[in-house]
Amino acid sequence: MDYREVETTAEYVASLETGADWRAEIESLADDVEADAAWFTALGAVQDAELWFYDQDECEYYPIEFDEPLEVAGCVGNVSLLDDDRFAHTHAVLSDDEGTTYAGHLNEATVWAGEVHMRVFEEPLEREYDETTELDLWL
Repeated sequence: MDYREVETTAEYVASLETGADWRAEIESLADDVEADAAWFTALGAVQDAELWFYDQDECEYYPIEFDEPLEVAGCVGNVSLLDDDRFAHTHAVLSDDEGTTYAGHLNEATVWAGEVHMRVFEEPLEREYDETTELDLWL
């Protein structure tokens, strides 16, 4: 296990814009506040969504698409640098009108309403390719 201590410099709360892309809104907030590393939580609702499931045997993401309104029962993630751009690694738990839940890596979703809390770290974090998992992971 690799780890390091992090210091935080600021915390922000934001409302996500209706009709915008959920993850892009979080990345836009990170750009606006110049956060090269951060941790965030969020909640709200989306009009549609695409979750990704990572198949560990094939080392490949598979999409799960929803073309319906869903509640964002929980959303958590982090911001770091990936190829010199701020990237919001986002996971979410979504629920439908019957309370059925779906979870995974949130690739994209159209915001209906959303609120986010972001805690910015002092030092940047970068992602690099990991041969074992074939994922871009924190250094």
